[in-house]
Amino acid sequence: APMNARQNSFDLGDFRVSTVLAGTRTVEEPQGIFGMNVSADAFAEASRENFIPADKTQFFFTPTVVNTGSEVVLFDTGLSASGTLPVLAEAGYAPEDIDVVVLTHMHGDHIGGLMNDGAPTYPNARYVTGQAEFDAWAAMDNEGFEMNVRPLAEKMSFIGDGGTVASGITGMAAFGHTPGHMVYMLESRGEQVLLMADLANHYVWSLAYPDWEVRFDMDKAAAAESRKRVLGMLAADRIPLIGYHMPFPAVGYVDTRGEGGFQYVPASYQMML
Repeated sequence: APMNARQNSFDLGDFRVSTVLAGTRTVEEPQGIFGMNVSADAFAEASRENFIPADKTQFFFTPTVVNTGSEVVLFDTGLSASGTLPVLAEAGYAPEDIDVVVLTHMHGDHIGGLMNDGAPTYPNARYVTGQAEFDAWAAMDNEGFEMNVRPLAEKMSFIGDGGTVASGITGMAAFGHTPGHMVYMLESRGEQVLLMADLANHYVWSLAYPDWEVRFDMDKAAAAESRKRVLGMLAADRIPLIGYHMPFPAVGYVDTRGEGGFQYVPASYQMML
């Protein structure tokens, strides 16, 4: 399917990769979420320099579906099945087409679409997630986990750092946002894209300033270290990324900027060539 307002597809070697916009909303007072450890003046100046308002922000929720040629792999499921299924259809996929569902982590906006009216949304799928992530949430008293993840546990396989989802799809530990948060490298015929999930949740206030604290990061120091490590790798190796909360279509690049920071460069036509 060609790009439209809610889905964007491109080829990566033999893979077909589609980012799908499962939801977006405006949020007020973003410094209650991002840059919690810096002054209001510093937050306002960084916002002004990047031509964005300091008093509101736009959230994006973008699952990714990868057709490897032998399996269709969905990364994260959005806030709800009702939000994700229509945009998957626009990308050419019915729920029955999904062979594998990968959970990068278990915040509600990633697991909310696993179930639909009490039944699995993706009836033919197997499920993959990080062992550390599953174990941490299984020990919590969390309604979203109990409603959406626990019922599928028998169909799940668990991986650690370097674990394989399918040929050409490898998990990488990037803990901190949640106890077992993972990112995933896609590689086909020498081409690579990293699905960074929630490693950075805003292209300025989180990615450009990796030490700025984010409310949703459960271990803020570990999350900052993961950001610097993974973003540093992407910048050094010039590997494109897909970010679950980056401005749609959520595909871009990262370069170093100043002392310890990074610059997000949205993809333009690179994936069309």
